[in-house]
Amino acid sequence: MQIEGFMKYEQILKTIYKEVTSLENTGEVASYIPELAKVSKDHFGMYLNRIDGNNYAEGDTDTKFSIQSISKVFSLTVAFANQGDALWNRVDVEPSGNPFNYLSLLEREKGIPRNPLINSGAIVVADCLVSTLKNPKKDFLQFVRDLADDQTINFNEEVAASEKATGFKNYAIANLLKSYNNLANPVEEVLDFYFHQCSIEMNCKQLSNAFVPYANKGKSLLNDACVSAKQAKRINAIMLTCGFYDEAGEFAFEVGLPGKSGVGGGIVALLPNEFVITTWSPALNEKGNSYYGMQALEKFTTQTNSSIF
Repeated sequence: MQIEGFMKYEQILKTIYKEVTSLENTGEVASYIPELAKVSKDHFGMYLNRIDGNNYAEGDTDTKFSIQSISKVFSLTVAFANQGDALWNRVDVEPSGNPFNYLSLLEREKGIPRNPLINSGAIVVADCLVSTLKNPKKDFLQFVRDLADDQTINFNEEVAASEKATGFKNYAIANLLKSYNNLANPVEEVLDFYFHQCSIEMNCKQLSNAFVPYANKGKSLLNDACVSAKQAKRINAIMLTCGFYDEAGEFAFEVGLPGKSGVGGGIVALLPNEFVITTWSPALNEKGNSYYGMQALEKFTTQTNSSIF
């Protein structure tokens, strides 16, 4: 099925928005991070960024939200660029089949996280960036700003502080990694970076723009080569198999695209050479993924017949 023209994509998003918002929103806003619990569950937005330059928006696409675990794709990109395949000596690339903050699997596998998109893997990646970047938080934020071609993107310091005050499982994960000699830097320093990384605020448009290189063979909106084609290929594969934790198989089955979710309610998905689509709705299903977002993306790929399969 070939979709042509502004009105067709515009109408598809409007139809999906109406269909999804007519559903009872049974999700719940993440409450274990106090700052996230303050966000209304009624928000919902969709932004479609076509690689050909045509963009389409519906709903709350200009409201900024905490991207949370979606940031793991960006940190992985920087670490992969800096360390190459040596990175995979410290973190694997296999689906976990478990929740994002699961501990027992890490202990069973002697401190080697199953993949870089669960918390333990992302903390190892954060350790890599603390070791290799001159000014880790500043340099990482600048990388994200450059990806999105938007210098207004910033950390939400209140969210970072909220995560630091309540992130007991992440402290447990980091200390367990340290006990297996898979953290080179002090736990507090690594987690300070990690909490700030997750606190980055973006809206749907900014997030879609930042993901263009992963759908465009490494080239950004400005046609700059900011990610290599090889890196984009590998990272897309990891997103497809690991981007939704213990719901990754369901997402591949229902949506059929590489993607990444965050507990702030954002989801980004992409079809290489074609588009990036971002949804945001803060209320999460029992697996920790946006309830409305998952529904909307299934409807979008079904109605446009757009999938990697």
